[in-house]
Amino acid sequence: MGKKIIIGSRGSKLALIYAQIAKDKIIKNNNLDTKDILIKEIKTQGDQFQDIRLSEVGGKGLFSSSIEKELKEKKIDIAVHALKDMPAMETDGLKTDIFLERNDPREILITRDKKKLKELKPNAIIGTSSFRREFQIKNIRADINCKLIRGNVDTRIKKLNDGVYDAIILSYAGIKSLNMNNHVSEIFSVEDLIPSAGQGIISLQCRENDKEAISLLKNINHKETYQRASAERNVLKVLEGDCETAVGAHALVKEKIIILEAELFSLDGKKRFYEKKSSDVKDAKKLGQEIGQILKFKSNNTYKK
Repeated sequence: MGKKIIIGSRGSKLALIYAQIAKDKIIKNNNLDTKDILIKEIKTQGDQFQDIRLSEVGGKGLFSSSIEKELKEKKIDIAVHALKDMPAMETDGLKTDIFLERNDPREILITRDKKKLKELKPNAIIGTSSFRREFQIKNIRADINCKLIRGNVDTRIKKLNDGVYDAIILSYAGIKSLNMNNHVSEIFSVEDLIPSAGQGIISLQCRENDKEAISLLKNINHKETYQRASAERNVLKVLEGDCETAVGAHALVKEKIIILEAELFSLDGKKRFYEKKSSDVKDAKKLGQEIGQILKFKSNNTYKK
């Protein structure tokens, strides 16, 4: 192979693990050599703002826009993203429909003394940067106080151990990828805490007109993950979901049926709108749109009363 393929990724430990997984998959499925593909670390704005909510400085796009800019400018050939960190609407000129097999989408709790959520002291402080997680947790225990936490997994665990928080909530996928399972105090089911749309999914992106990259990537697209991601992401598209919108969406495929459940919280977290439906798997996108429309209708009607 003449020209080297350059993969662009955030520079965090976890992001680079995802980039290496993507590189290995591309090599294996296209009979390439490891030296044919390079990984380039890209500093994103999302990594620079560590003490405020992303929604206050531009939303999810802060993690992906710097990488997408390099992709558009042909400084990289393939971008690697955690799908849950990407805005609902795709960027013009870029192809965002290649996904590696989904990792575990569940949420986990980490405490210093392995206590579960229901065992925490009254008015305990839980660290999270997600309104969705905050509202879900308060649905289980109303007395809990949620306090903003940002930074990589190591930073968050250090803050927990320093006593700034009584517990923190993280995605199981990240903890597994970092081989930090020993820290887990409780694993929540997807029914108890419906994950963020696309949680646990690595998304690979290229330019729409880059035939070589498209050819390399089509060999590694995981069909079931693609179907699940399509359903979940279409809920977000209808709701125009970003960091300010507290939305959970999770799809499962059983044979030829896709089952999708989703929830939307009011801005203050006091009202929860929920829907669950199934359809033929070939209608995954349509199912996501349908559930998104139902949640939107329920929400709008509530506020009109």
